[in-house]
Amino acid sequence: MPDAPGLELIRGEIEGDHPGAVLETSFDRDQAALIVEPGQLLEVLSWLRDAPGHGYRFLSSLHAADYLPAEPRFGIHYELLNRNRAERIRVKAMLGDPPSGELPQIDSCVELFPTAEFQEREAFDFFGIVFRGHPELTRILLPDDYVGWPQRRDFPLGGEPVTFTYNEHADG
Repeated sequence: MPDAPGLELIRGEIEGDHPGAVLETSFDRDQAALIVEPGQLLEVLSWLRDAPGHGYRFLSSLHAADYLPAEPRFGIHYELLNRNRAERIRVKAMLGDPPSGELPQIDSCVELFPTAEFQEREAFDFFGIVFRGHPELTRILLPDDYVGWPQRRDFPLGGEPVTFTYNEHADG
């Protein structure tokens, strides 16, 4: 992973080509992260993949997080890997909670990183985040007729209570 000064150098290089794309940086627990403007996500991911000397060509992880009650509410996390240097960098795009009835949206990165196809579908399936331009944005783990987004923090838990009786047996 780039260290904190290295992360700031990367930010400066990206800003030279894409002003306003990087909103801030984070270096926490030895993990380097760029927090980017969602509208410029694809430009930043392309730059990290293609810029000479960087070569983050493999998307090893894409996942979503719900930070309710914080705003922006949703975070989309991309973990990129430079295999030659065994170096990782994280890119995070934050999405606000849209008006009632609408789903948050961000551009799909499947064209840049084919490994994102199923990972974007999983984020859609559990969080209701729409990845514009995805080749087949359908549910992947839940039934097609399932209603709701079960990994959102405001999703009702419901269900039937489970009775645990293991310790209630009488000895004797």
